[in-house]
Amino acid sequence: MEAIRLRSYDLILLDCDGVVLNSNAVKSDAFYAAAEVYGDAAARELVDYHKANGGVSRYKKFRYFLEEIVSGEFKEADYQNLLSRFSAAVKAGLADAEVANGLLPLRKATPDSVWKIVSGGDQQELRHTFEARDLAGLFDGGIFGSPSSKEDILERETAGFERALFVGDSKYDYKVAREAGADFVFVSGWTEVEDWAGWCRSEGIHEERNLLEIVSASGSEDL
Repeated sequence: MEAIRLRSYDLILLDCDGVVLNSNAVKSDAFYAAAEVYGDAAARELVDYHKANGGVSRYKKFRYFLEEIVSGEFKEADYQNLLSRFSAAVKAGLADAEVANGLLPLRKATPDSVWKIVSGGDQQELRHTFEARDLAGLFDGGIFGSPSSKEDILERETAGFERALFVGDSKYDYKVAREAGADFVFVSGWTEVEDWAGWCRSEGIHEERNLLEIVSASGSEDL
């Protein structure tokens, strides 16, 4: 596999959950906790749907839950209660989630690149978490999330840049990167994608286990 020429990119986009933070399990547990009042079976079905649609916002997932899994009827009060329970569980989990140990080496390897977070997580929640954990300063281009979709964020935030690299851990991340004309690296260490190795091979996707391996794969000329 060819080395990743990190310094050829003037824009580096990183997903949050499963890339910068080891928080995929936090989100899965939070979906279950939010939906548990509807019963174990329904909550587990929501978690399965969440995992199969990694990177999609909570807003779409809870709407799907109410319309397709529970009753077929959308009620605003139920929707807001789900979002509130989910947010409370996520905030507690993100405060303690492990930070990728390759984050600072990757920042050092790309001193002239603008960095941005592109996540399916709630934008205000993300900004609060990154400020509280003293990570916001690494992302000089900003931290972006839902309710805007990743498609909309990438279309908007890649404008004016010559070459962009998106680092993600889901099939959705790969899809939006391709649509935006950005290069893509799949991070597998914390992913919830089933048979990710076979999928990456079939699609010809560059895969690395974590951010530190991306730096190593860049070759000495980038360091």
